[in-house]
Amino acid sequence: MEIKSDIEIAQACHMQHIRDIAAVAGVDEDYLEYYGKYKAKIDLKLLSDRADRPDGKLVLVTAINPTPAGEGKTTTTVGLADGMRRLGKNTVVALREPSLGPVFGVKGGAAGGGYAQVVPMEDINLHFTGDFHAIGAANNLLSAMLDNHIQQGNELDIDVKHITWKRCVDMNDRQLRNIVCGLGGRMQGIPREDGFDITVASEIMAVLCLADGLSDLKARLGRMVVAYTRSGAPITAHDLKAEGAMAALLKDAIKPNLVQTLEGTPAFIHGGPFANIAHGCNSVMATRVALKMGDYVITEAGFGADLGAEKFLDIKCRLAGLRPAAVVLVATVRALKHHGGCPKAELGKENLAALEAGLPNLLRHVENLTAVYGLPCVVAINRFPTDTEAELRLVEAKCKELGVNVALSEVWAKGGAGGMALAEEVVRLCEQPNQFRFAYALDQPIEDKLADIVKKVYHGEGVVLTPAAKKQAAELTALGFGGLPICMAKTQYSFSDDQSLLGAPEGFTVTVRNLKVSAGAGFLVALTGDIMTMPGLPKVPAAEKVDVDETGRISGLF
Repeated sequence: MEIKSDIEIAQACHMQHIRDIAAVAGVDEDYLEYYGKYKAKIDLKLLSDRADRPDGKLVLVTAINPTPAGEGKTTTTVGLADGMRRLGKNTVVALREPSLGPVFGVKGGAAGGGYAQVVPMEDINLHFTGDFHAIGAANNLLSAMLDNHIQQGNELDIDVKHITWKRCVDMNDRQLRNIVCGLGGRMQGIPREDGFDITVASEIMAVLCLADGLSDLKARLGRMVVAYTRSGAPITAHDLKAEGAMAALLKDAIKPNLVQTLEGTPAFIHGGPFANIAHGCNSVMATRVALKMGDYVITEAGFGADLGAEKFLDIKCRLAGLRPAAVVLVATVRALKHHGGCPKAELGKENLAALEAGLPNLLRHVENLTAVYGLPCVVAINRFPTDTEAELRLVEAKCKELGVNVALSEVWAKGGAGGMALAEEVVRLCEQPNQFRFAYALDQPIEDKLADIVKKVYHGEGVVLTPAAKKQAAELTALGFGGLPICMAKTQYSFSDDQSLLGAPEGFTVTVRNLKVSAGAGFLVALTGDIMTMPGLPKVPAAEKVDVDETGRISGLF
């Protein structure tokens, strides 16, 4: 039997007009701004008009630490939402927008897979409604205004060697990580070192995703720290009089996007901060709209639960006042065997010893979600044809020892029908007692908050700050930023800051080499290991397979 690619499945789908999908979600046409037949933005007036409607239940989908074997978190999120609608539950899904960097790099697109996808998948994975372009333009406008201020006399006394703001582009381009700009003579600018981040690592992306409206967006943009004076005082976008123009560029980008799943479930897709660099969640605005429209909202957070879920819970939920009802933790038998040391070429063979060796990774995530955060949890096993009954029984038995049920997810092959068992368990969990709490308190010193994350969530022995990071912590505290939550920039592949330490490593410390403030987003970023804010392309980038024919039909995205 021929197995269709994801893009072939998506292109064979008969999509409904977005007006009809909006009607399913209870969104009147008056709130829609059409981007063709199958995409629309939502007027934020909807939130004030629906303020008296109670919020639905928020369900987070997260995963074990990712591996080359794949986990299928977005696929599970979409299939779970479709499965819950098949149960007759008023359910919507809230996702992040994909970045062009991973689409053309290693990972490929991020619109789900198989028969659990959001569509139109080509649009969603490429330009979509232009949100990322607007964010990049706003970021680079600020860069231009900053350098122009220095060129025009530097009235603010900015230290050219202490500029923290970078330019950005939504592409994996390692060549731009470190550059020298302003060359060519006096009229061409002030020569200085600079660099590019990928757009999804721009603070403007985090600001857009955490803002609760246009006025708040503008205020947050104005608070962003871009440089320091020669005396060490912070320089903000407001000091450069830039926030108004940036907000004007973002006035449409802040509005959530509405699309659909293959089965016609409404999907709010908006924002996309990287989870190993930024906070890895879709926008607060899209989540709030979804909560007003659905009795259940299925959302996801990037990478493993040590990154995506930790930031969703400790940053997004804290800053936005959200309270999740349950968590789904996605795993595959193949990925767990990889964590247990099984070579990639042998993951399709039964190997109970490797599976048992890799299971602690899953169990540690389960323990974090239930014991540290106090949330009801179910493990979703994204089933592959090579999984054996003995392997599946072993996973289920180990999870039951922690009081957590396992549900098989077959949504890739069967769509919503393959997610109904998981859906039933999620509905049950949403009615369970919930003692949701954060992993750390905001009023602790910066080093104590870092230590809490490392010890409670990563299960390491402690945190080590380099001399530079210690100095930065003291300076940030003196400037009044010590009470902000922490956004860890860490490898996604391990609980530790060493991506080679798979499974559930112990006895390690995490080294923080740099601390910086994202004052507009409202958190401190702690850079660990060799984490990059501008990824590079692999030897054979996914872009080599992407093509378009004379009719405009795209191929090779998956």
